[in-house]
Amino acid sequence: MTAQEPAPRGTGGEPAAPAGLPGPAAEIAAGYAFDGPALELGALLWDGGCLPGAPVRIPLPVLNRHGLVAGATGTGKTKTLQLIAEQLSAHGVPVFLADVKGDLSGLSAPGRDGEKVRERAGQVGQDWAPEGFPCEFYGLGGTGPGIPVRATVTDFGPLLLAKVLQLNRTQEQSLGLIFHYADAKGLELVDLKDLRAVVAFLVSGEGKAELKGIGGLSTATAGVILRSITAFEQQGASGFFGEPEFDTADLLRTAPDGRGLVSVLELPAVQDKPQLFSTFLMWLLADLFHDLPEVGDVEKPKLVFFFDEAHLLFADASKAFLESVVRTVRLIRSKGVGIFFVTQTPGDVPAEVLGQLGNRVQHALRAFTPDDAKALKATVRTFPDSPYELDRVLTGLGTGEAVVTVLGESGAPTPVAATRLRAPSSLMAPVDPAALEAAVRGSSLYGRYAEAVDRESAYEKLTAAQEEAERAAERAAAAESAPAPEESGREAGRRREAAREEDPSLVEQVAGSGVFRSLARSVGTQLGREITRSLFGTARRRR
Repeated sequence: MTAQEPAPRGTGGEPAAPAGLPGPAAEIAAGYAFDGPALELGALLWDGGCLPGAPVRIPLPVLNRHGLVAGATGTGKTKTLQLIAEQLSAHGVPVFLADVKGDLSGLSAPGRDGEKVRERAGQVGQDWAPEGFPCEFYGLGGTGPGIPVRATVTDFGPLLLAKVLQLNRTQEQSLGLIFHYADAKGLELVDLKDLRAVVAFLVSGEGKAELKGIGGLSTATAGVILRSITAFEQQGASGFFGEPEFDTADLLRTAPDGRGLVSVLELPAVQDKPQLFSTFLMWLLADLFHDLPEVGDVEKPKLVFFFDEAHLLFADASKAFLESVVRTVRLIRSKGVGIFFVTQTPGDVPAEVLGQLGNRVQHALRAFTPDDAKALKATVRTFPDSPYELDRVLTGLGTGEAVVTVLGESGAPTPVAATRLRAPSSLMAPVDPAALEAAVRGSSLYGRYAEAVDRESAYEKLTAAQEEAERAAERAAAAESAPAPEESGREAGRRREAAREEDPSLVEQVAGSGVFRSLARSVGTQLGREITRSLFGTARRRR
């Protein structure tokens, strides 16, 4: 039976169990006999054997109900991502995934036939054939291979940036005030030097009056933020922020043959910056959330987004940050986007998020330590009741095997099914670096994003205003030190007073020089964008 063939029906209209299966296995298999299009995960494991006549599947329409792929290191999570991504692409669904270890570039090339592949295909009833899929490769800020993905500091927003800078709650709130100040004054924060310039101005002698006007921001806290930004730049993070900013609509494309485009974010070069890349993934999701319209339930998702190393996103996250994550996951479903979190155990994901993940693929867990045993028991409790002894099954699964439960076509959970997973059709290894580089440079997007652009923004405006103020101060000092000989002392005093009135302070000059224009005046002119803030304080842009 293929993914498109209707499942056999029982006399009462319910899915019929495949013939010849033992009772409990037949009941489980019947729960995966869907009428509509579905992704093929593998075959049911029962009583020590694999049953190729009992396929385990996920209905295509429920993939926007989110999911979790979990398991210990080396249990096959990456190959599961590859398997699901291939089939989504074949169904015309765009896919985004983060390639942390650098081995998912193989999605773009046909797989290699071999004894292990043929053995797995025979076990699960798979008609395996090698096939590559249309891929686009990206890299954060041009670090490593891939089309550069950048965000402006303004659009990244204070909540996400506070997490990257590892600020505490008070500092996070203060950073939000600084963003609000920059927005209100028409100071666009394109890159980190723009933000550093604004903060440096606010803690300077000239900017103290502006600092007081923000309210609730102390000089000491602003100084801590300034030092955090400087340290972050010294770690080589400057390239991740700037222009041209990545347009997340590019993740929603299909190839000319109708297959969904698989967008692969290559991350091996930034593995030492986990907070950065995990938070950047959240920015991509938040930006999609802002831009996509409501579509409700759809026949197939507009995009499925795999969030690898998900535990890094939630580690040391503030309450405001977590609330924004929860809201994004809850609401983005109605915009046709499905999110799969990828991590080691369900306990890595907050309960408020875990409760919204309808599709589960749980690979093997280890119980070598008391903490492992505790995590195992907690994982078992997250599954529906089942005829399996899940604690024993989860520790006994082999590589490429998993315990699965998904949402059926009616929206109800399917029975828990131990599953031997299919082999991916694409290459289960990285492609040659030369082939990857050729794919990047041959992309239609390369010319748009390859070169960074440093246009006038907050740093340049503040620098120009300061230079003008210094020149004005020099003129005033020169005039004051050379009074006309014929002037009386009283007349000279009046002249100096008039000069001081005509020569405003630095703050006044900055405010009057066009630097601190209101947001309303900046929209449609030099900045040409609308700045309103929503989830994570990210900016909503006109496109």
